[in-house]
Amino acid sequence: MEETKIQIKDFFSRFFDVDNLADDIDIFANGYVNSLFAMQLISWIEKEFSVAVEDDDLQLTNFNSVNAITGFIERKSSIVA
Repeated sequence: MEETKIQIKDFFSRFFDVDNLADDIDIFANGYVNSLFAMQLISWIEKEFSVAVEDDDLQLTNFNSVNAITGFIERKSSIVA
């Protein structure tokens, strides 16, 4: 789980400063990212973690924080395993 969080923050760091980003901060509501970034994020998740993001998965609650993304990846990975 911690390794996943590190990978997510590393990806985020390409786009914005993550030094003060708490794992539960809503990155959309707090203006860190926008909808275009969401598409990049989903593409990266699929490639980096070998999980498929289905239409039903496209809910903001799955992608709005480091914790939410980590939980999503872990759930999807356990389905594949």
